[in-house]
Amino acid sequence: MSRKLPPLNALRFFEAAARQRSFARAAEELHVTPAAVSQQIKLLEDHLGVILFKRGKTLALSEAATETLEQVSEAFDQLERAMLKIRSGKSTGPLIVSTPPAFAARWLIPRMDDFHARHPEAEVHMLATRRPVDFSVEDVDMAIRFGGGAHPGLHAEQLMPETIVAVCTPAVAAAIRTPADLARANLIEDDWHIMRGAFPDWANLLATLGLENTSLRIRRFSDTELAIQAATAGLGVTLAWHSLVNADLKAGRLVQVLNHAIPTDLGYYLVIPKNRTMLSKVATFRAWLLKQAAT
Repeated sequence: MSRKLPPLNALRFFEAAARQRSFARAAEELHVTPAAVSQQIKLLEDHLGVILFKRGKTLALSEAATETLEQVSEAFDQLERAMLKIRSGKSTGPLIVSTPPAFAARWLIPRMDDFHARHPEAEVHMLATRRPVDFSVEDVDMAIRFGGGAHPGLHAEQLMPETIVAVCTPAVAAAIRTPADLARANLIEDDWHIMRGAFPDWANLLATLGLENTSLRIRRFSDTELAIQAATAGLGVTLAWHSLVNADLKAGRLVQVLNHAIPTDLGYYLVIPKNRTMLSKVATFRAWLLKQAAT
């Protein structure tokens, strides 16, 4: 029985554009032109008979696209892992590391030059995904996971604890001297963390500072990376995990508003199947990663 699949190349273009929320960024990732991305998206829309993107001043996903994006992304993740498994054996070949996308982009990747300088022979493949990988069926050597630290049956050690901080550019912060000033500012919400209860929304946070029933100007973004990028672009104040914005704070691109921080019991953990902890490629990356987290 033949599979009833849409054009897979067009589906690949859709996944990149939907994940990036931009035809231009998808084109850069896929090494094609934005026009090529647009053409493939139109081909897929015609094939499926649905609209996938709401086109306007900004690119937004349709309801149909929103409902299927996570499944499509997971399907491509599984396909990528299958190909990696074919190319490499269990104990040799590239080290495969699963990591949350925002952590990879903002903390891990900026440090990888140091790792490759120290270990030029090593090959590391990053699998950027929010979902926990299943080590029993997936060809992944180790993972960085966010949460409370409960990982039954796995070797787990904390990389760093986390604190929520309110951040914005120095120019935006110049007008914020009191909680009331903060309530009048443009406020950015990270829907991903709010929906999962990790972050308070601004109305509840400001209520803890004595400001209730206040009319707020909220700008919403679907995930952490977009919210932080919006804050860095001067669009307002956002809440973020400290480790993800620490480099921006040190460089002065962002500042902590009113020195406000919210402690949590959460953090980033390095998780490894117990039967893989002694593999040379795993031990090498683990030692380097723990040293990086300690500095």
